[in-house]
Amino acid sequence: MAKRLQQIMTLDFYKKLSEILQVEKRLVLMIVISNEGSSPGRKGFKMLVTKNQMYGTIGGGIMEHKLVEFAESLLDKPSFEPFIKHQIHDKSAPKDQSGMICSGQQTIAFYDINSNFLPLLNQIITEENFEIIYNNLGINVPSETAEWSFTETNSLPQKVYVIGGGHVGLALSETLSKLDFEIHIFDHRENLNTMEQNNFVATKQIVDFEEIDKYVPEGGNIYVVIMSFGYRTDDIIIRKLIDKNFKYIGLLGSKEKIATLFQNMIADGFNKDNIARVYAPIGIDIKSETTQEIAISVAAQLIRVKNQNR
Repeated sequence: MAKRLQQIMTLDFYKKLSEILQVEKRLVLMIVISNEGSSPGRKGFKMLVTKNQMYGTIGGGIMEHKLVEFAESLLDKPSFEPFIKHQIHDKSAPKDQSGMICSGQQTIAFYDINSNFLPLLNQIITEENFEIIYNNLGINVPSETAEWSFTETNSLPQKVYVIGGGHVGLALSETLSKLDFEIHIFDHRENLNTMEQNNFVATKQIVDFEEIDKYVPEGGNIYVVIMSFGYRTDDIIIRKLIDKNFKYIGLLGSKEKIATLFQNMIADGFNKDNIARVYAPIGIDIKSETTQEIAISVAAQLIRVKNQNR
């Protein structure tokens, strides 16, 4: 099997694709062009496969394992035309079974990529809001009669880093997966069932919260949602991230807990202006009581922040 590399989406993915293509000269590009239900591969997920390595994801699991092997076999052929494969995540399906049982389905397009793709890749990487069209005729081949088609732009994805993989983190991931966000989730607890059940995110990792600042990048497209197990871990996380530049940073918790936490931070010399920009308690006030209601209130707040300057 090819070596597994970390998934990164959209513009970063294309940069990596260009880098690998210049070395490998040929690769197979797989892209999820549609999905339904609880499919682990969401529309726009991408993965490249060469004889020596792979990069990205189309949803993971046994499905991805089988399709990576299939993509490697395609590289033994001189060339191939674009085609699609349907994957149904249900073992009772009469055909196109993915081997997974999470329900839902997805469709993956396969492209034979060689060095001739490099000029278009350069456009994708350098031109703002560049539109990329995938269809059965190729990539950026206009057609009004294409049998299937998927279009995306190279704009920076709005990335949400959820710190806390419990029930609220799972509910929020599911809600955000239906919106225009790329989701990444962290927890410090091994074998957490809600982390294992979370198939709505681009990545999930078990990390030491004392080093959380190493895992969350800064940027105007970065949203940080802190909803860890309790006060002690919230305190560790917020102190590591408070001085960094994010589009949004929010903290789940009661008004009393948050007031105490911030008072202690101020006493320890943290910048009051940075503390004041934290959305806390997190979410829009809709009198949320259930896990799902909290997730909706937080998602609504993220949407408002995302759209407020448009």
